[in-house]
Amino acid sequence: MDEECSVLQEEEREALLSIYDGDEAFKQVSPTIYQYKYGEDSDNKSFLLEVEWHDNYPNEAPKINLDMFYNKHIVSSVKENIKDKISKEADHYLGESMTFTLFEFLKDFATELVADQPDKEIIENITKLSIDNDDESAKKTTKKETMSKAQKRKQWDRLDSKGEKPRGYDWIDVVKHLSQTGSSKVVIST
Repeated sequence: MDEECSVLQEEEREALLSIYDGDEAFKQVSPTIYQYKYGEDSDNKSFLLEVEWHDNYPNEAPKINLDMFYNKHIVSSVKENIKDKISKEADHYLGESMTFTLFEFLKDFATELVADQPDKEIIENITKLSIDNDDESAKKTTKKETMSKAQKRKQWDRLDSKGEKPRGYDWIDVVKHLSQTGSSKVVIST
């Protein structure tokens, strides 16, 4: 890690923590990973942005991550659009502290960037349709085994009146078993 980069990172870390102190949307995951949530929790167009600093940050653009569980409802085209816009914005600020600028840039353009995100009802309908299709295909592939009359009769004869196998059906004949294996000779020494 370059000493100049580490000094700039430490200064930016202190600035971010003082600026976003008390802001529930901001979260410091580690000294080099920061998250900011846009929108309300129940809103279908809310998302969480994660910015991770590399060793050469701010001389190199930070890693932008939207692949988190919180963002599972965001369609991939919207995620790619957000990443592209932030990457282009980050290129303008190479060599400078940019995490705050990127967070604020997204605050201004968040509604515009998630405009292509479908409504919650549409997503639920699509997932229900895909789940229903999976169930139908599973039903079609599972075929019940058919048995002939003779096979059914033979199986019925093996069971008692309660539909259970008779007591001792799996017992072994001890005498027959010992005659096949041979007895072990026991030597008694006196």
